[in-house]
Amino acid sequence: MTAWNQLIEEAVALGAFKAGVIPVSAVSFDRSFRDICETNACGKCGRCWMCPPDIGDIDVLMEQARGYDWLLVYQTVSRLEDSFDFEGMMEAAHQHSLLSRRMEQLCAGRIPGQRLHLGAGGCHVCDTCSKVDNEPCRHPDQAMASLEGYGVNVSELAAASGMKYINGQNTVTYFGAVFFKEG
Repeated sequence: MTAWNQLIEEAVALGAFKAGVIPVSAVSFDRSFRDICETNACGKCGRCWMCPPDIGDIDVLMEQARGYDWLLVYQTVSRLEDSFDFEGMMEAAHQHSLLSRRMEQLCAGRIPGQRLHLGAGGCHVCDTCSKVDNEPCRHPDQAMASLEGYGVNVSELAAASGMKYINGQNTVTYFGAVFFKEG
C-alpha cells in the first residue's frame, strides 16, 4: 500500500465520505469564485479574518496554492430532511469543520513540511470571529480559509479527484483540501 493510499484510508476512517490525492496541476483556479465570496451570501465577508477581503489578494492566493505539488481532497456528505433544511446544512458544516480539525492533526503527523489547508465556507473555529470586535485572530494556528476564497473551482475539484459534487436529493456535500509539496 502506498503512503497516499494509507492517508486516504485514514481520512475515511476519521469521517470523510471519500478522499483522494491529486496533483495541483489538476486544480482549476478562477478569480470569479472570489466574487461569489464577496456577494456575502454566508454573511462572513468582511466579518471573518479568513474571508475576503482579509485573507488577501486573490491572485496572490491562487499563485500561493499553485506553488504546491499535490493535494489531499476530502468530502463529507450529510442527509437533510429536505432541500430547505438550513439547520441540517449548518450542522453538516459543523461536522465537516470537526473533520477538518482531525484532518489537520492527521496531516501534521504524516505530511512533512509546509501545508496549506483549505476548508468549506470559511473558518469555523470560533462561534464568532474576533474580526467582528476588531481584535486579532484568537486561533491563528487553527484558522482556515475556504477553497473558494483561494479561487478553487470546487465542482471541478470534485471531478478531478473522482468524487461527486452533488450526492443526491436531500444531501449536502462539503469539501476540504490539504495542499502539500512533493516529498
